[in-house]
Amino acid sequence: MSSKETKPKKEADKSLGGAPKNLMIPFLLLSLREWNLHGYKLIQQLMNFGFTSIDQGNVYRTLRQLEKDELVKSEWDTSSDGPARRIYSITEAGEQYLTIWAKSLEQYQSMLNSFFDLYANMFFPFNASKKVEKEEEK
Repeated sequence: MSSKETKPKKEADKSLGGAPKNLMIPFLLLSLREWNLHGYKLIQQLMNFGFTSIDQGNVYRTLRQLEKDELVKSEWDTSSDGPARRIYSITEAGEQYLTIWAKSLEQYQSMLNSFFDLYANMFFPFNASKKVEKEEEK
């Protein structure tokens, strides 16, 4: 691979520096806001949210880091048959962090909406004119 081929990739990586680094975190916190769950159930929740390839080890490492950062807490559940399982729950600090994530993601959603509006206008201009007509009718 020549240096010309790698340069655009490096520039693209640099330009994405402001994007959220680990989208798994807000989805884990959001799941724990509603339920106290064990790791396997959290992985199922991530899949329900649309995460297609999940490294289970990474999920557990992330949960341990969130616990270390006091955003989640866990305790061993020995009430069911079989081996004991860690049950995770969100802390007050985790709730606050989730709120920060939600505000940040709302800004990214606005940016993405702008991007796709522009994209659609470039490739499907006839749809954009129909959208304007509908808005004018209101």
